Amino acid sequence: MIRAMLALLLAAAQAAASAPAPAPPRIERLLERTPIIDGHNDLAWELRERYGSLTDAVAGDTSKAAWPLQTDLARLKRGHVGGQFWSVWIPATAQGPRAVEMTVEQIDLVRRMAAAHPAALRLATTAAEVRAAMKAGRVASLIGVEGGHQIDANLAVLRQFKALGVAYMTLTHSQSLEWADSSTGTVRAGGLSPFGRQVVAEMNRLGMIVDVSHVADTTMAQALDVSKAPVMASHSGARAVSDVPRNIPDDLLRRIGAGGGVVMVNFYPAFVSPRWRAWDRERSAYARSVGVPDDVYDDRAPAKLLEWQRTHAEPAVTVSDVADHVDHVAQVAGKAAVGLGGDFDGISGTGPIGLKGVEGYPALFAELARRGWSDADLVALAQGNVLRVMERVEAVAREMAAVPPAVVPTTLR
Repeated sequence: MIRAMLALLLAAAQAAASAPAPAPPRIERLLERTPIIDGHNDLAWELRERYGSLTDAVAGDTSKAAWPLQTDLARLKRGHVGGQFWSVWIPATAQGPRAVEMTVEQIDLVRRMAAAHPAALRLATTAAEVRAAMKAGRVASLIGVEGGHQIDANLAVLRQFKALGVAYMTLTHSQSLEWADSSTGTVRAGGLSPFGRQVVAEMNRLGMIVDVSHVADTTMAQALDVSKAPVMASHSGARAVSDVPRNIPDDLLRRIGAGGGVVMVNFYPAFVSPRWRAWDRERSAYARSVGVPDDVYDDRAPAKLLEWQRTHAEPAVTVSDVADHVDHVAQVAGKAAVGLGGDFDGISGTGPIGLKGVEGYPALFAELARRGWSDADLVALAQGNVLRVMERVEAVAREMAAVPPAVVPTTLR
């Protein structure tokens, strides 16, 4: 009984604290001048799955919708988001030509969303276009492919994705490929196969950012060996702070920083907090034992899970926990090598207290300011570091302009 009462009290306290507190005037002024560019947001898939791929859903505050979203136009403005890499993720189980088709549908959705809301969003493919969009008061809308399975092992598809406006590709998602190993998959390529190295080289030639989130340590190390341009980890944390395969160890953080790259820190509690991850594993095991899904964390969760949660309190994950990852990346890789990749609408509706939606970014900046981050440091975190990476990737592509497109092998088959 006492355990149940404590769980209820903690849940009530977390609910009361979930809304971000007003940011100090210093932070509001800073983010009005230099808004945030976020590395990863999965809104497009949520719109596909929950809203029939209709782009009007984001026009109002969706936090109280039948299926709440973590992202909409009103809260992007409140959160001072000036640029967003929209992920065109599809499940890793989608393979072959269907994976390509689904990716094109998701690219089309992002482009339609920007076209439907021209007063708020503007498509961008270069650093200059991002700067111009932010100067005009629009959210610069970039596109990221989240997984090499989406090109179906075909360099021609990679090139056409670039032509459609794709700015980066994550080399793998949750499953390993013939040509690249995932951090959560079985070893198939030993890092990068020869074809995988060709993919990285072609991305350099095209001016497409090589994204190393989700990949195995061996894949990341080899991508750093091969790439002529800085790499990005679009939504990853520090393994020294939270020891999970999806986070990046210190030796590779140092290499990313030394190469001029950027690590965009993820907000998903499973990657941020070891305590939350352990609780979530226990929760998932219980869900399997009673035959209910475990991928919803709010009041829409199955009744049996809600009952379980009344006696198994969810560990609090806060803005401070996320700031620990930002601080660690900055200490190891340098403050020029850190950014933010919240993974909103890809984290099952959950998130740290005060960071449960895109309106919450100022709370993180306030916490970092409290820890002594200067305005210049915060500006670099918000946008300067990722813009520098984009500009260098573009410069490398110009340097490689005389290199012909790779045609052999175009595919693995």
